Amino acid sequence: MSIELRDGFFALSNGRAPAEEADRYRALVDATDTEPVTTIDGLAVGWHPTARFKAVRFVDAERIDAGVRDLFARPSENAPYLAAVFVDPREFSFRTFENILPLDHRFADVPLEFELAGRDEVAEGVQAFSLRLPGAARACLEQLDSLDLYVPPLNAGSRGGDRFIFHSALLAEALTGAVTRAMPRSALDGFSHVNPVFRCNRFEPGDAGFHRHLDTPYYDASRRHVSRYTVLLYLTGGSADPALALEGGAAIGTIDPFTCVIFDQRYEHEGAPYRDGRKVFLRTELVFTDPDVAHDPEIGALFSKACYLTGESVFAPELARHADAYYNQVAAAHWNGLTAGAGREPFVHKRFRGVHFVANGYDFWFAKSDETTLAECAAITLLDYFNCKLGDRAFRTLCDAEVIEADGTDWIPAFLGDRRGGPAVVPFDKSMLFPDPEAPCSEDLPDCACLICSGSVIGPYFESARNAEIIKHYTRAQDSAKADVMPAPVLMLGEDVHLDPDMFVVEGNRIHVLGKEAPAPVNFAACQGGPRFPDAKDFIASAAEVGVAHFLVPPILFADSADTYHLKFDFFRNTWMVKHEQSTVSVPMIRPFDEDEMGYEYECECGCDCDCGCDEDECLCDDDCEECGCGCAEEDDEDGEDGEDARRDLSTV
Repeated sequence: MSIELRDGFFALSNGRAPAEEADRYRALVDATDTEPVTTIDGLAVGWHPTARFKAVRFVDAERIDAGVRDLFARPSENAPYLAAVFVDPREFSFRTFENILPLDHRFADVPLEFELAGRDEVAEGVQAFSLRLPGAARACLEQLDSLDLYVPPLNAGSRGGDRFIFHSALLAEALTGAVTRAMPRSALDGFSHVNPVFRCNRFEPGDAGFHRHLDTPYYDASRRHVSRYTVLLYLTGGSADPALALEGGAAIGTIDPFTCVIFDQRYEHEGAPYRDGRKVFLRTELVFTDPDVAHDPEIGALFSKACYLTGESVFAPELARHADAYYNQVAAAHWNGLTAGAGREPFVHKRFRGVHFVANGYDFWFAKSDETTLAECAAITLLDYFNCKLGDRAFRTLCDAEVIEADGTDWIPAFLGDRRGGPAVVPFDKSMLFPDPEAPCSEDLPDCACLICSGSVIGPYFESARNAEIIKHYTRAQDSAKADVMPAPVLMLGEDVHLDPDMFVVEGNRIHVLGKEAPAPVNFAACQGGPRFPDAKDFIASAAEVGVAHFLVPPILFADSADTYHLKFDFFRNTWMVKHEQSTVSVPMIRPFDEDEMGYEYECECGCDCDCGCDEDECLCDDDCEECGCGCAEEDDEDGEDGEDARRDLSTV
């Protein structure tokens, strides 16, 4: 059945199956529930679609665990190294919305001598060219469509067709040279390069068109890079009414293959599918360096709302139109300043366990109470914004949510005041994860497990937790785990969330979230096996899997009123690079000694069955060894040790 689901997805992807067959397949998928088989980019992954794993992605097959790699389909004959995986769209955050494929190697051995010829100024700021290129490069670009890597876009509500996104520095470099030689000098002041991220779009006759919109400019604050022109490279030709229409009346009805249109991103535009064949084109942009670029925090706030609502639209599809409207407002504001939006504003009311809050992606409101702290509000805001994983579930799937459209925000304090609850994220003493080791009572471990070599140290009462060599490795493992756990502001123990209040520092109207950058996953469980005596490090096992979340973020602004905490995530106001890193850390423990690993049983010379070498009926748990002929009692007396310590160091060879 699972193989049928996997292969059926690709068999039905061409859209030519009878409606009854497609409906039967969807019902089968909706009735199937399986566990993920691996994790990629923080997303749980399945190898066939299910009720949970419905969004298809393509990844390099080498990134999939070898033990399950062969389960995944490789549907593209021209890209057999790419495997199709299925993910839960409810786990998406703004960092995982898009599936950008590395395709540079496809152009590595291809001649890329590009020339943009026959410049036609369609309108002011709109240029059309014919791309001249070697036959091998032309064939390579045409083959992009046959890779069949298309997936439905997230903004499917505002456009038809399919697309996939890929990265190619080689293709961008070739186009950069062609643009530099062909564009008017007046248009190239500050020109840096063509963006190496390309969107490959495909429309079939009868598909919905691409609604009128503005392209959101690319912006890199650290490099002072901003895009000014959109580049459309049409890989197929055809006619439509029109194929491309731009604000102000400029329109192109017929397009030849390998026409390149470059236009100012101030233009609203739309496009329709060809009447007479498949429409395939690449979109990217020209990036410029602008040292004087300004930054408006209100534009950043609106963009943050758009990103947030895009993720929330997975749960509430009606939010997609609001996100699309915000993106258009942001794009227009880059050139003309921000204007007020029309209509009521969308908000999302959420309840995470006992805590109610209202959010729009930039503003987060919480009701004040004796049990609610700013640190808890900040932690929930971070978990929600980044849609962090709690155990194996995304934060947003653990929230009850409803969409509220309203005029303004005055209603929020009273709304939350009627819904006060208890704490959902409680403080936790992280040092409890790292207990001090016991005092050692044995020293170095033997190299060999035979009785001769191990007998002076190892016995049935050997305590691994009190061996000096094992304790040394345990301490090292603890130090490595502490490096990830101790600086983390938020810990996830399964689906339980805990915070470290000391990592949330309130200064004026800002909450600084402390932490560390780029933690690496740590795993301390290692077992070599074999005839050698286990190494000391092999006694270090995992006591618990602890999820840690580190956030490299700008300060969270907040306003403190009589009834609410109003937090603001000001991510796009300045040159901060926003980063969120989540990993799982194994907290170490010393596992008990298991004599079965030795490959033989201990016996004392008297031949009795007791592990300690004494009569098991009379002295296994006593100090009474007089009736046993093995000499235990005499050795105890001579060594001056009590019975318990004697058993711990017992050697009977």
